[in-house]
Amino acid sequence: MELVFATGNPHKVAEVQGILSALGSNLRIAGYQGPSPKETGVSFLENAAIKARAAFEATGVASFADDSGLCVDIMGGSPGIFSAIWSGTRDDATNRNLLLSQLEDIAPEHRQASFVCTIALVDASGLKSFTGVWPGSIATEARGEGGFGYDPVFIPADFELTAAEIPADLKNQISHRALALQQLAQYLT
Repeated sequence: MELVFATGNPHKVAEVQGILSALGSNLRIAGYQGPSPKETGVSFLENAAIKARAAFEATGVASFADDSGLCVDIMGGSPGIFSAIWSGTRDDATNRNLLLSQLEDIAPEHRQASFVCTIALVDASGLKSFTGVWPGSIATEARGEGGFGYDPVFIPADFELTAAEIPADLKNQISHRALALQQLAQYLT
């Protein structure tokens, strides 16, 4: 089965392909090259659905999109849906540095956070959604060269390494995106 993945983020495409491969899924994904709609939703699901609907309407092929972000408990769930533009830019290092400065005086035991990923699948039968939550905490400094976004500052629960220090094949089995994609793959099989 082929699906259109409605994203302009090459990191996400590579990560999703790796996760699907690790799951042993026979799903094939094609990137969507059309215009990106404005993400005007107020939740991960609403933003994912906007992108998936646009791709489905443009291609006529079952399409999915994800919206994901980092939700820090002490910050009321922020940056949340604004994770990619938290600093007013789309620069990963600038976003991470702003977050670290905002949490500078917060003790490690109060830095709980979760990565959240919601996938919206749109096809002729309508909309379905799948959500993965990866709990952990925020480090006091960025560590690691792997991953992207907030990975260098996110320490998954039961780990001492950041998500950027965890081998990619392990991350592709346990991350928020992996959890949501597992649900999608199970639904489609």
